[in-house]
Amino acid sequence: MSLLSTVSPNAVQSIRAFRSLDLQTEATVTGQHFLYADCSYTQDKLQVLSCVAVAFGFPEHFGHNFDALYDCLTDLVHKSGSQNGFVIVVEHLPNTEHFDKEQRETLLDVFRDAADYWAKKKVAFRVFYSFE
Repeated sequence: MSLLSTVSPNAVQSIRAFRSLDLQTEATVTGQHFLYADCSYTQDKLQVLSCVAVAFGFPEHFGHNFDALYDCLTDLVHKSGSQNGFVIVVEHLPNTEHFDKEQRETLLDVFRDAADYWAKKKVAFRVFYSFE
């Protein structure tokens, strides 16, 4: 049984039950993109978005805001051709006064919106996250 078979094809969830290395292996075996960002050194929204942008290979003109994140996760990737699916891991999101609960939820909402976008195209888009 596939590690990902227990996870909805378009989900955003805590990584608790999984290890990032196992998810990477599963993505490779199933021919999906694996994107990983370790945000352990970040403290605020700009640093989190910069970490994700660098880790995911976003273009230099990335706007470092939530709308730009959505655009890169959807439109930019969609323009690159057909996709087999995505397994995304964003670990150690900060829990600081400069990246508070509202900003964390907004970030996760962007990933949820991207998951909805890819669901309409019948492409798996799974995001796993952890907080500091």
